[in-house]
Amino acid sequence: MNDSLSKLEGAVPTADMSRQRNRRKRLLLVSVLGLAVVGVGYGSWVYLLTGESVTTDNAYTAAEVAQITPLVGGPVKEVRVNNTQAVKTGDVLVVLDDTDARLLVEQEEANLSRTQREVRQLMGNDVNFAGQVDLRKAEIAAAKSEAIRVQALYEKTAIDEGRRRNLVKEGAISREEFTNAQILLRQAHATVQQANARILSAQAAMDAAKGARQANSALINDTAVDNNPAVLLAKARLEQARVNLQRTVLRAPFDGIVAQRAVDIGQQVQPGIRLMSVVPIDRIYVDANFKEGQLREVRPGQRVELTSDLYGTRVVYEGYVEGFAGGSGSAFAAIPAQNATGNWIKVVQRLPVRIRLDRDQLMRHPLRVGLSMEATVDISSLPDSRSVAQRH
Repeated sequence: MNDSLSKLEGAVPTADMSRQRNRRKRLLLVSVLGLAVVGVGYGSWVYLLTGESVTTDNAYTAAEVAQITPLVGGPVKEVRVNNTQAVKTGDVLVVLDDTDARLLVEQEEANLSRTQREVRQLMGNDVNFAGQVDLRKAEIAAAKSEAIRVQALYEKTAIDEGRRRNLVKEGAISREEFTNAQILLRQAHATVQQANARILSAQAAMDAAKGARQANSALINDTAVDNNPAVLLAKARLEQARVNLQRTVLRAPFDGIVAQRAVDIGQQVQPGIRLMSVVPIDRIYVDANFKEGQLREVRPGQRVELTSDLYGTRVVYEGYVEGFAGGSGSAFAAIPAQNATGNWIKVVQRLPVRIRLDRDQLMRHPLRVGLSMEATVDISSLPDSRSVAQRH
């Protein structure tokens, strides 16, 4: 009886162990089947879904940032914004001291007024020079008439001298009377020469008057006071002075956020020096760096879904492929790779793809430049005609 009890007690553990082994086998089988289902499901998802898209997390936000630089120099009078401050188009950012610019405007206004008076004087001189030409013509006519008169007197005196020459030979007149006749002839000859010289002098004076009038007319021909070249130049200089006065006030070129402020009151600035930047957060786009092998089916206009590390997966941005960069990142590096060497290892390159984001979404969920993004391009989608049209 004791032996029977011993056998019965030894059989109980053996049955329990058998049941445990069977349970473990069933659990292992269920686990294997579960893993198989998961693998098949994942493979199907990869084949059916991800096969129609390409994804990269090597993507970052960017924007066409405006550099605020003065076009005129001068001391800074006011700085009205700080970093992170939102500004609207036309808001005043920096004001330069405009004392010199205002004085220059006043100088150019005075210069314009003086130039207009000078042009009016030139037009008045033209009338004066025309009168002088007419006067010289009259003087020439008078000189020619006088020359005719003295020429006739000379001819009469010559005849008288000839008669007395014959009479003095016959002794009819005295030698003194003949001498007087000779003197009168020489005087008449001198008078003729003097009259001819007056004609030449009057002609020279008329030529000088004509030349002066032509020189004066060259400055005013075919023009009025307002469109005279000298007046137009003075107006242009005045307009430039006024523009420079306006440029002492620097304004925001568009809506955005102030960044990289590098100016303070009292600072002497020069043209072209960057004072600050304005980031247009409503125009932010994404540069997604896809591997070259991922871009076989990517086309401008295809739809893109993006998520940011800032908001996570709860905010999904919609965008469109806007275009491709002109070269890979390594091609435009400061020190490009030298692949023509003996020891060469092929490295898969990445090409930046520009993705345009929806502006309404950016207004609801603002981004900043340089944030990390994950972009998924739906290569099965047809290019969106609106996005292609906006690019052109």
